[in-house]
Amino acid sequence: MSFFDFHKNIINTSGDYLKRLSVFNPFTIHKKGTKAKAFFALALVCVLWGTTWIASKEGVKHMPALQLAGMRQFIGGIFYVAFFLYKKCPLPKGKEWIPVMVLSFLNFIMSNGLSTWGVKYISAGLGSIMGAIFPLWLVVIGFFVSKDKLPAKAVIGLLLGFSGVCVIFYDHLHDFLNADFRFGIILSSIATWTWAFGTIYTKKQALNFNPYFSLGLQMVIAGTSLFIISNVTGNAVPLTSVPWQSWAAIGYLVVFGSLIAFISYLYALQHLPTEQASIYAYVNPMVAVLCGWLIFNEKISTYIIVGGLITLLGVFLVNKAFKAVPAPEQPEAEGV
Repeated sequence: MSFFDFHKNIINTSGDYLKRLSVFNPFTIHKKGTKAKAFFALALVCVLWGTTWIASKEGVKHMPALQLAGMRQFIGGIFYVAFFLYKKCPLPKGKEWIPVMVLSFLNFIMSNGLSTWGVKYISAGLGSIMGAIFPLWLVVIGFFVSKDKLPAKAVIGLLLGFSGVCVIFYDHLHDFLNADFRFGIILSSIATWTWAFGTIYTKKQALNFNPYFSLGLQMVIAGTSLFIISNVTGNAVPLTSVPWQSWAAIGYLVVFGSLIAFISYLYALQHLPTEQASIYAYVNPMVAVLCGWLIFNEKISTYIIVGGLITLLGVFLVNKAFKAVPAPEQPEAEGV
């Protein structure tokens, strides 16, 4: 596999993949719409997915993080699963369950679960910036699985991205003396890595049945697993003891994060070029940093602003590099 092929299939086509599957959309948002509605939907995504970091931060202040993540995933997943069961969509069969189980572990138990746990110890803004760098890890992974050279723009993007992270952490050097802060950074890093591996696995093991149904099943499986893990390890509180702040956070994450924002993202993908729709990835961290400052009085320093912008610029260049490289010609014998 060439380096271009690896990233063309992983980084640059996730939006196109969902766009091609719009016929499965449970809310029929594939129907004809307007550019104005699409831009409004994209604006919702930029804001709502940025604020989910704030909701998670508030929720984990009052209850165990993994329990909160599990409840959010389970409730959100139930909506999807119930809809498709009502539509009499078939459940996965046999080996089709394998990728569902793997992705529920990588994307929800590990990535979402650990990133939610991480913001208990670090700021919501910092957590969101770390979550945004996963395309950089895809480049690193691709470097080891491909024999081709990295495009120059990707190299620059990779260096800029990690340089930006270094700038951000320069402002937090003293915080590394705090064990809780170090633990939060470790959790967030693992969450980013598992999301990268989950992205790669998704492209290699794309399911043949309704992808939205699969998403719901993954959320239900992960939510149930996290609920069990939380109770077995003693890191859970009785549901009757969950405070209203955490219930409010869970409700916000389910309604606005898992349902409205995701539906809006799909609508934007179906009516805007993928390059335009993907801008949310660069806006979400800025929204999270700003909201963290306004709501939680989280510190916004010059290092965070400059480092964050450098990091996002690096991610942008990485994505841009693989959109600009033309696909290599294939021999006629390999055309099938």
